[in-house]
Formats: sequence, structure tokens, C-alpha cells
Amino acid sequence: MKFIDFPSMNVKVEGMENIKIPKMMKIKQIYDPFKIENLKGWVEKEMENNLSHKDSFNEKRICITAGSRGIPNLDIIISTIVKKLKDWGAKPFIIPAMGSHAGGTAEGQKDLIASYNITEESMGVPILSSMEVVKIGELPDKTPVYCDKNAYESDGIVVLNKVKPHTDFRGKHESGMAKMIAIGLAKHKGASMFHMKGFSSFAERIPQVCGVFLKNAPVVFGVGIVQNAYDEISNLEVMEKEHILERDAALLTMAKGKIAKFKMSSIDVLIIDEIGKNISGNGFDPNVVGRSNSLGFDEVLDLKKLFIRGLTKETHHNGCGLNHADITTRRCVCDIDYESTWINVSTATMLNGGRIPIYADNDREALLLAIRTCTGIDFNKVKVAHIKNSATMDVIEVSESYYDELKDRDDVEILSEPKDIEFNKDGYMI
Repeated sequence: MKFIDFPSMNVKVEGMENIKIPKMMKIKQIYDPFKIENLKGWVEKEMENNLSHKDSFNEKRICITAGSRGIPNLDIIISTIVKKLKDWGAKPFIIPAMGSHAGGTAEGQKDLIASYNITEESMGVPILSSMEVVKIGELPDKTPVYCDKNAYESDGIVVLNKVKPHTDFRGKHESGMAKMIAIGLAKHKGASMFHMKGFSSFAERIPQVCGVFLKNAPVVFGVGIVQNAYDEISNLEVMEKEHILERDAALLTMAKGKIAKFKMSSIDVLIIDEIGKNISGNGFDPNVVGRSNSLGFDEVLDLKKLFIRGLTKETHHNGCGLNHADITTRRCVCDIDYESTWINVSTATMLNGGRIPIYADNDREALLLAIRTCTGIDFNKVKVAHIKNSATMDVIEVSESYYDELKDRDDVEILSEPKDIEFNKDGYMI
């Protein structure tokens, strides 16, 4: 890992001494709460009902993909699939399928899925992590199509992934099973080749790759997962190979309707405690925050300043997404593995993803500077929102200036009186 010890900074702007941090109140944003209660039973039923050739799995080596996206209870889902396949006589194994994530190394990718409790011990099957790929075809423009070698040499591939709006482009297929085929299973080499033409080409090229892949690789079935606004699994479908693209598009439409968004249309300063690859490829979801490396997200939220405090443990020091912050802290920029981050953003051809924002020595100074540099606002009624991450949008904090706007809404519950933000002796939020 490659870290940088950044120097202490003392950034002061004229008038900062008159800026006050507003009192914050806790609120609950209410969304559709449906979730799958018995996940194990649901997966078993989907496999039994939707896979017609169960006898064909006997004695076959079946490969199951495990990606880098944070899916709740992913270990339960995969272990259930593993057991059911074993019951049908198969010999399943698991591969990490995440393009260039986790530093683009076999060891790093195996460690990443281990953080989701997906290990040989917990799953009871081999985990074959390799960056070796096989070329299985090419697109009309001669872009090669690759497949993980272990997956290609199996008797069947189970394409499993979360289906959600992508953070960098819009299309019929965004982040889901189709993207797992085009990029996740292509490992570092294939992901690099695919990204060379940029995100603007993704909507057109992902289905093209899937066409080549589904024709030439031994895919047997797909598993598409959709989460609700509370980051819980609300839908999970198992489908035969020939229905993967159709259901991927349908599940994406469903997922877009379930995104948790702010009940407020404008925010002066948004505080995010943590960003990470387990939350979104962008570190946070632009469909919530409104900032992205690509066009098309400006209407999501009227946001003046973004303050990102840190990284998730699960992102393994990958700093992707921090470039969108207006300000952060020295502790955060010192916590980034720059080699891993730069490999990731270079593979995606988005070199701006490796930039770092202005940083302050602690949270208090960063927040004061963020407020002070907002223009055209009433500093006595500054609108501040505070979230843990973009996947945790139910209980959040907002400044007391939002009270009149929110108090009569049916989809918002005010949970506390306004209180001062607590800082420790080093100036970090408690």
C-alpha cells in the first residue's frame, strides 16, 4: 500500500470567526419498507422454480461470481446457492469478479470478498482468485472480450450481481448482471480494454459484450438483486441464461424507483461520514448526492458544498469519489492507498478521480470553512445535512433551519430537538 503523510494546514478566511455551526436535529425519512425476510428460503425457491434443467448440474464444476459491491447478506445468498448446487450434484466454486478493484490483484480481490464473510471456510467450497483471462471474442470495433480463466474453464457460470443505477452513465443496462459480464468477469485486463472508450460508450457497448459473452462462455443462470431505500434486499430473481439481459433491464427500472433521496431539494453543506467501493463505484451514489464524473446528475440535488469525512473500512483505503468533495480532513487524505486508487481510476480512464480536495486539520475547521465559502446564503439559517453514507438515508441529521419545511410532511418524522454538534478535543465529530 502507498500512503502519503500530508502536512498540517491552517486555512483561514476573513470572516470565519463570525461563522456559527448550526444546531442539528435527527429526522427519519420514510420510504417503501418492503424487504425479503427469509432470504435463504427465497433463494432456494427461486432456484427450484426458475431453473428447469437441474439434472444437468450433476458432477459439473459451477462457478459463482462474487463482486465488490456491498450487498447485505451476500454470504447467505452465495452459501445458499452453493448448497443447492451441491444438492443437485454439482461441484461449485467461487471467483472474485470485480474488474480492477482491490488493487487489481488476485490476493487483494480475495481479501475483499473475505471482508463479506466469503471465504473457503465459510462457504465450504474453493475460492479461485486469479487475474488470468481468456479472450473469447471481440466487438465489431475489434475491442476484445475477455473472461476470467477459471470461470471460462468451468462447466457453468452463475452471474450474480446487484442491479442498480450506475454512477457514471445512463442506459438500458447500467450496474447489474450485464455489467458483471462486461467488466467484472473480464478482470483487470478486460476492464481496462472496455473502459478505453469512456463511460459515454457504456450504454451501447455493454449489451454488445453480453451478446458475445453469452454466446461463447458457459453461462448457466443469473441472479439479480435489488435493494430498497434502507439498503435491504427487496427483490432477488434467479433466471435462465436466455433471460439475463431482459431481467437485468427490468430490475434496473425497479431499482431506480427505490432509490433513497433527500426529502429536501436544496442543501448548503452536506456532511458524509464515509465513502467507499462497498457503497458505490463512485464512493457514494451520485443518484443521491448529485455529483458524478459524468453528465446527467445535476438535477438530483441543489448542493453547494460537500464535506467528506472519511473512508469505509470495507473499501480498503480506496479513495475513489473523494475528488467530488469540496473539502475533507487531513486524516482522510492520509488514509488513502494512492497506488490502489490510481490503478482503479486509470483503468476507468477517469484520471480526475485521483484528485484530492482542500483539506482541513479536523472536522470542525472543515465544516466552518465549507459554510463560510457558501455564497448567497443566510449564515444565520444555513442548511446543513449529515449522513453516514449514501446507502444510509433513513435516519439522518439536518440543521434546525429545515424545521418549518419538514414538520408537516407525511414522509418525514422529526426525532429530536436541535442540538449542538459534539466535537472531541482534537476537533473531530463524535
